[in-house]
Amino acid sequence: MYQHAYRSQEYRQQDVMGASPIRLVVMAYDLAIKACEQQDFARATKAISVLRDALNFDYPEVAVGLFRLYQWSLDCIRQGDYAAALSTLRELRDAWANTEKHYMPEVALPNMQSYHAAA
Repeated sequence: MYQHAYRSQEYRQQDVMGASPIRLVVMAYDLAIKACEQQDFARATKAISVLRDALNFDYPEVAVGLFRLYQWSLDCIRQGDYAAALSTLRELRDAWANTEKHYMPEVALPNMQSYHAAA
């Protein structure tokens, strides 16, 4: 059992190390979504905080809007409204995944369910 968990962790680490910046964003959304689905306050707030803290304010039009959405999602989670946060996170994740497909079409994108099965 321990070996399986180690291999799974090792696989995920290799997946992260070889991922494009856009793929890393999509992966962070996947983690936030999974945590919200499980109503895991600590993991959900950590994943959303990582997304928020990675914003590049050299592009304020985009960064400020995303910052507000992340803060709103965090507020929803603090109030126990995981469904509202999930709705927003799923829409944002889909937008990033579509961007990834458009700009990196040669990269095969795993769907969210297969990623969660490995997590």
